[in-house]
Amino acid sequence: MPVTASVCLAACAALLGPVTAAGPAGAAGPRQPGYAVTPLKLPVRAGGRDCTLDADLYRPTGVDAAHPAPAVVTTNGFGGSKSDGSTDAIARAFASRGYVALAYSGLGFGRTGCPISLDDPRIDGRAASQILDFLAGQRAAKNGVRVDFVTKDGPRDPRAGMFGGSYGGAIQLATASADERLDALVPLITWHDLTYALAPDNADRTSGVAGPAPGAYKHQWTNGFYLIGEAQGLLHPRLDPSRGGGAGCVHFVAQACELKKRLNSGRYPSAPTEAALDYARSVSPSSYLATVRTPTLLVQGQADTLFNLNEAAATFETLRAQGTDTAMIWQSWGHSGGMTDPAPGELDLGKGNFETSYVGRRTLAWFGRYLRREWDTDTGPAFAYYRDWAARGPAYAASEVYPVGIPRRLYLSGDGKLVDNPADVATGSRHYRNWRVASSHSESSLAALTKLPNPKPYDTRGTYLDWTSEPVRGRPVDVVGAPRATLRVHSPDAERTQRSDDAADRLLLFLKLYDVAPNGGKTLVHRLVAPVRVPDVTREFTVDLPAIVHRFAPGHRLRLVMAASDTAYFGNRGSKQVTVRSSRAETGTLDLPVVGEGLEGLDDDLP
Repeated sequence: MPVTASVCLAACAALLGPVTAAGPAGAAGPRQPGYAVTPLKLPVRAGGRDCTLDADLYRPTGVDAAHPAPAVVTTNGFGGSKSDGSTDAIARAFASRGYVALAYSGLGFGRTGCPISLDDPRIDGRAASQILDFLAGQRAAKNGVRVDFVTKDGPRDPRAGMFGGSYGGAIQLATASADERLDALVPLITWHDLTYALAPDNADRTSGVAGPAPGAYKHQWTNGFYLIGEAQGLLHPRLDPSRGGGAGCVHFVAQACELKKRLNSGRYPSAPTEAALDYARSVSPSSYLATVRTPTLLVQGQADTLFNLNEAAATFETLRAQGTDTAMIWQSWGHSGGMTDPAPGELDLGKGNFETSYVGRRTLAWFGRYLRREWDTDTGPAFAYYRDWAARGPAYAASEVYPVGIPRRLYLSGDGKLVDNPADVATGSRHYRNWRVASSHSESSLAALTKLPNPKPYDTRGTYLDWTSEPVRGRPVDVVGAPRATLRVHSPDAERTQRSDDAADRLLLFLKLYDVAPNGGKTLVHRLVAPVRVPDVTREFTVDLPAIVHRFAPGHRLRLVMAASDTAYFGNRGSKQVTVRSSRAETGTLDLPVVGEGLEGLDDDLP
């Protein structure tokens, strides 16, 4: 992706944390003690290097050795720092509510040493573990500051939680995997598996979130973040020499640099590609969640094409299955929209509206129970999701079970219709052929963060197929969860190349779900796309689309699109014709998780 220096700098300014603070953090709510802020330089050993963490310690008025308080640790999103307007806003918010807060710049960011290592539990997690030693009074900062005012559950065990988003979310899970002393986590809009986040394959998933093959490379997101990381020297002159990277990168560890090079090459032979993806998995929660026992409140954004809802769902299901206390919230905003201007009633970190937002109240309850040990505190339902159509009453619905909804099956008819009765499937076949350049557009990935233009989604005739339902009649159709398609395609061109050792020779296609209004206007739901590296064009395969929370109103129609390409992703190698045949005996299906009144487990009456 050609990203100019100006775009990079704009992205750097925008990606300073889980959100860019809209203004000074307010101390809304009943608890508003003052606090003192002490700058710290914390020496740590991480990844075989000696590094210094740049941190600020927030001590509430009245907190001392005789009156200790639990601590909340927070760190920046990718490209940010301890004082980026968001990370420090989080620290102020918790300090104003009586928690000792510590905000630090993550490894490779701000004035902290060491190269960027992608929240590696063996590096970033170990570094954060040494912060817990500091909070327990077991080690001092370089200026001699030592803490004796954090609540402790043992001589070396501070009562501490973590809060933060995106890059500042995954570090929480990485730290918990490296150090069991953490007591509570609230990671927002973060990843489960970087192989899925950077090169998603939505075909034939058996567990977790990723399919079996390297999928379609998200070159816009990946190269944008790469340039943000490499630009740290421009943003912060005279950096610590320990920040030096490897494998040709200025500020990334060698393995992260090799991963980016492999993805950018567009060539994916099995051995080197698997080595690169193994590294991506090793810095992903998917590889170490078995060691995470800390109570975790997951918050994921619906408007997010970087880390979609499927990522949080996979983490939630893994933690729940192993008995870790966990809950999940699907809020409205994510990397692709709403971060700087959340919907009314949503958590706005720039305003510090914890008491007056649903996610904020859930966060305070989570920390109240697990940090303050207020055991009678109701921490809320197992699963809750924001509904942008709820003009009256609560915006969130909730359930004690996940997934929710009842599958509603639609059939792909040969005449381009989506029908709900297999007897209505028309016999027919249709085909498309990809161009050498992308002919469909879903998004300009960094647009929401950089304020750059983001053209409307489009598809080019002859390079896609679509199937459209009849207008919704009667009650609306509310979809909550991940739609699943079962498909079979025919492509002699792909069949000739799919046994190659290079995964890039296999067929790529892109599924997406539109909402078509009565006037013909169409909306690609949250601009989400499901890339598919078809494992074998001679057999049937399944596709898990990104999860959504969306109402198809009466009069609106559902449209499933299968496109040959997308501007946000690397595409097919060579030109391949794809044919989809339909008959009553052989047809594709689309299963929608539909919720509504009277479905078991749903509750609109939220705290």
